[in-house]
Amino acid sequence: MLVMVVVIAAIVGAVAYLSNFGLAGDNVSSPQEETASSESSPPATLSDEEAFAKFQQAFQLIQDRYVDEVDEEKLLQGAIEGMLGTLDDPYSVYMDPETAAEFVQSLDSHFEGIGAEVSMTNGYVTIVAPFRESPAEKAGLQPNDRILEIDGESTEGLSLYEAVLKIRGEKGTTVDLTIERPGASNVVNITVERDEIPIETVHVHRFERNGLTIGMLEITSFSEDTADRFEEGLAQLEGEGIDGLIIDVRGNPGGYLNAVEDIGSLIIPEGEPIVQIQNRDGEKMRYLSTLKEEKPYPIVGLTDRGSASASEILAAALKEAGHYDVVGETTFGKGTVQQSIELGDGSEIKLSLFRWLTSDGNDINGVGVEPTVEVLQPDYFYTAPLSVEEPLELDMLNDQIEHAQMMLKGLGFEPGRTDGYFGEQTEKAVRAFQDSQELETTGVLDEETAIALQQSIVDLVRDQENDQQLRVALDLIVEQAQ
Repeated sequence: MLVMVVVIAAIVGAVAYLSNFGLAGDNVSSPQEETASSESSPPATLSDEEAFAKFQQAFQLIQDRYVDEVDEEKLLQGAIEGMLGTLDDPYSVYMDPETAAEFVQSLDSHFEGIGAEVSMTNGYVTIVAPFRESPAEKAGLQPNDRILEIDGESTEGLSLYEAVLKIRGEKGTTVDLTIERPGASNVVNITVERDEIPIETVHVHRFERNGLTIGMLEITSFSEDTADRFEEGLAQLEGEGIDGLIIDVRGNPGGYLNAVEDIGSLIIPEGEPIVQIQNRDGEKMRYLSTLKEEKPYPIVGLTDRGSASASEILAAALKEAGHYDVVGETTFGKGTVQQSIELGDGSEIKLSLFRWLTSDGNDINGVGVEPTVEVLQPDYFYTAPLSVEEPLELDMLNDQIEHAQMMLKGLGFEPGRTDGYFGEQTEKAVRAFQDSQELETTGVLDEETAIALQQSIVDLVRDQENDQQLRVALDLIVEQAQ
């Protein structure tokens, strides 16, 4: 059974891991008609034949009598999209033949784009999570960023896949995104240079702490071969000898459900449910671990707000079925399962058919999985990228100065305040930073200084010594292994 559990519109650049969770080959029957209740007498329920006749009548009426000539294909596509729109479900979408073909082509070993998972949330094209080490992450895109414009054109009225196709593009080209970020009063303009995004989904790391060897398996997404890569990485670490294991799914937007099931059976004790799937009638199917022997070392999970879908299944299984600690932040909260259904002409509908529940039967949709040990990263991890259209200097006040102050403080250049007011101490901090970068020492935050400041923060974030969540996870392993 191939079921994909991911936010539908995912890899901006190759919709690669989207919500392509198979169930391929299963037949899907037409849903039963439902009628809305009201205080007056309820409307009569139409039979399937009557409902089809009503649709056909409306379709023919518009086609024959509308004041302007209409495109029959667009009319039909609009009808399908309209039906899906009434579901109020960002993960149930229609893909025309071109988009569906792009989606299939994206299921490859690599793709070209910016590397981010997106969804349509409350009518906005929204970042679920940038891929680790992707152009999107390096440019400063964050979970829950709303994309208002793409290359200066509004995203209003665009379908999710139309927006995805506009964001995608060839390696080396750029795309300008206008972002609305929760908590920020002004929009942010971010330019992202597209690149080739390799789909290497498992990365192996080793750490030495207090005489102990701790392995870490970082999972960036759940693709078709992720479980095999995970098993290989785990065997490598165990063969070399480890005293504990960290499983990192931070910034992981999800992927194939069967991949996370297979991984669960490598680390969750035998007989424990890895995940439960619930249909519209409330019927549940549990997927149990087949691991024969419990691991002889402690395991700790790592999550953040960008851990979505299949990542959340694994985090919840670690916490509830394995009784392991999970360190970091509450996850994204994507708890539905989609099936891709072909319509015969190359187009497809991706429809939410199931909810997935945690090992203990909890519904995390819109809620997320809470860590057992909550750890936030330093403030500069969450700062918005700088957009300096004109030089910022003494006595100015705006959000960009606030972001710069947070960055300066993170880099050790004390700005005196972080409220967005450019005071004398901030000017001194800018001068000190410019001097450290061998820039002209003006105390003015110009474009050149902003670029250098942004890159310095990116380098700081990438230094594992500054990863507070990882440090806490390593400390937990040391404590539990002794």
